[in-house]
Amino acid sequence: MLLSLDIKEAGYSNVSPVLKDIQFSIDSGELVGLIGPNGAGKSSTIKSILGILNYVKGNIHVNEYAYIPERPIFYDRLTLWEHVDFLLSTLNVDEELFKLKANELLELFHLSHVLHHFPENFSKGMQQKVMLILAFLKKPDLYIIDEPFMGLDPKAIKKLLQMIKKEKDRGAGILMSTHVLDTAEKTCDRFVLISNGKLVIQGTLEDIRKDSGLKQGSLFDCFDVLTENDSYVR
Repeated sequence: MLLSLDIKEAGYSNVSPVLKDIQFSIDSGELVGLIGPNGAGKSSTIKSILGILNYVKGNIHVNEYAYIPERPIFYDRLTLWEHVDFLLSTLNVDEELFKLKANELLELFHLSHVLHHFPENFSKGMQQKVMLILAFLKKPDLYIIDEPFMGLDPKAIKKLLQMIKKEKDRGAGILMSTHVLDTAEKTCDRFVLISNGKLVIQGTLEDIRKDSGLKQGSLFDCFDVLTENDSYVR
């Protein structure tokens, strides 16, 4: 098991927890979609996994992971290639093979021409591609991806999904938070639906259809039914 989460309650302080009773896990080769309305607690759930939420009561076990945030984060005044070089310095891998793979990914996402430019000046889509490249170069046991499709054009989304498929085949697990439900429906093995800071349901699309009462419903339609009375969390 690559991730095991059992949160009794969690939040930015123990006075007003924003998450309660959330349990789920991710196994090798599994893509799990973390879904829910805006403010339902998805970001807080991810922060609890990353260990950056101030108050967490419960148990969280997580293997080595790569985190791809919704808003790309870069080191000031480091070029794209310097980010790649820095990542290499933190890993115990073959340097030649690593750089070969880095160049392949840079070509794939059409970023080879900006190797020596600063990512902080890139467009949102280009920045997102850089974060993806760095994560996939690390080849972790687990990927935690927050809104990966934001800012990406359709071709880049297709490439990302192909790479996720390869990583699943390698045995990696993926937790993907997303609002793009039609894509999630086609790609995720299971779903964790959070609403109002609580776990509503987890399972396959068939499980969610059964719980929502929509036997042939799309993920979008089931989502709408199951979160009808949702209110803002954070």
